[in-house]
Amino acid sequence: MQLLRRVYQFGSTKHRFASDIKSTNRQKMNLFQAINNALDIELGANPKALLFGEDVKFGGVFRCSQGLNEKYGTDRVFNTPLCEQGIGAFGIGLASVGYTAIAEIQFGDYIFPAFDQIVNEAAKFRYRSGNQFNCGSLTIRSTWGAVGHGALYHSQSPEAYFAHTPGLKVVVPRDPIQAKGLLLASIRDKNPVIFFEPKALYRNAEDEVPLDDYELELSKAEVVQQGKHITLIGYGTSIRVLREAAKMAEKDGVSCEIIDLQTIYPYDGQTLVESVKKTGRCIITHEAPQTCGMGAELSAFIQEKCFLHLEAPIRRITGYDTPFPLVHEPIYLPDKFKIYEAIKESVNY
Repeated sequence: MQLLRRVYQFGSTKHRFASDIKSTNRQKMNLFQAINNALDIELGANPKALLFGEDVKFGGVFRCSQGLNEKYGTDRVFNTPLCEQGIGAFGIGLASVGYTAIAEIQFGDYIFPAFDQIVNEAAKFRYRSGNQFNCGSLTIRSTWGAVGHGALYHSQSPEAYFAHTPGLKVVVPRDPIQAKGLLLASIRDKNPVIFFEPKALYRNAEDEVPLDDYELELSKAEVVQQGKHITLIGYGTSIRVLREAAKMAEKDGVSCEIIDLQTIYPYDGQTLVESVKKTGRCIITHEAPQTCGMGAELSAFIQEKCFLHLEAPIRRITGYDTPFPLVHEPIYLPDKFKIYEAIKESVNY
């Protein structure tokens, strides 16, 4: 037990960005395998870490917990009833008495029954006691975003609901390397974290992932592509779309700077401001509906800080203010063509 605690305290290396990791001990993984690897590392290093949720014992719907029950036993990796409110409440209770609670909500669309527990209990636990007690070692993992055929109840992006809640942190990764480091950092952060995993990338995103125990800093946006004419801001699956749009714009001689927000709340405003002051133009994209989405918050913040530097209005390319459609999903989602048109309009404003 002492050895396990020692590894947990001193085995991890911390980096600001994925590009800072110099490890040569790597293995090709997709996103769900990187998540599985992060969970395996935490369970192996921290004897107080528990992983639970619907079908988690059997590997989970997306196989993120595959093999972990066999390795660590049902006392530490186990199923719960189909009750998201109960999963949230159980995680809060575990975290409040010293366990590292890693709860899984099978789909982000079904996190809403747990909303009261997350927003009114987990987020306020420390504040209401004057820091005498807390549930900071709670991490709630959930799938997020469109998948191609999910329709109303398996495609939503609920991050803005939780980004309105002081006391929570909200994280969305874009690729396997980043997902592993951000998940380990989220689990070890001393605040409750909502960790949304883009299900469309579980098998479609692959990379050479370091096998080491490493963390990536939360609340730090990453400039994934340098540019000088316009700033493109997104997170999760939208980073791929922004890269594609930037390639199209490059043929027109437009240099795009791309920023991955990484931590949705509390977000890294300084990096955004520095970029927009340089480029003078900004486009923000996300899959969630436009009204009161993260794009609204970010555009207001950037306008306040960069007003005299702006050469064009800030644009939001987002999902529509409708329920998520099935057959019309390609029309609903922000794609490279919508963003490319917005780039041209902004540059030519």
